[in-house]
Amino acid sequence: QVQLVESGGGLAQAGDSLTLSCAASGRDFSRYPMGWFRQAPGKEREVVATISWSRTYKYYANSVKGRFTISKDNAKNTMYLQMNSLKPEDTAVYYCAGKAKRYDETSSDPADYDYWGQGTQVTVSS
Repeated sequence: QVQLVESGGGLAQAGDSLTLSCAASGRDFSRYPMGWFRQAPGKEREVVATISWSRTYKYYANSVKGRFTISKDNAKNTMYLQMNSLKPEDTAVYYCAGKAKRYDETSSDPADYDYWGQGTQVTVSS
């Protein structure tokens, strides 16, 4: 059974940094694309960043480009999201996701992802 477990969320002030982790079990995700998504109250789930299975291609939403960095440690089967210069508008529940097809392309559409974590809350105060 595939499980994705996020951690690292919490309260932060504007300008602070947080690092989210997504630990995978039940599958070796070194050959599968993954991504981070977020959902704020009253809004749809949106892409934050995605990473190709080879880790050579990374996509960032315009709203986080230059501030967030996605990475993956295949040896630990864990994905990360380093978040710097946090803003109040970054407040949301953050989810990690993985695709089920090996060597598949990444996607910014949440509907294309098959496995999801339970989410971790990030709250940024001004």
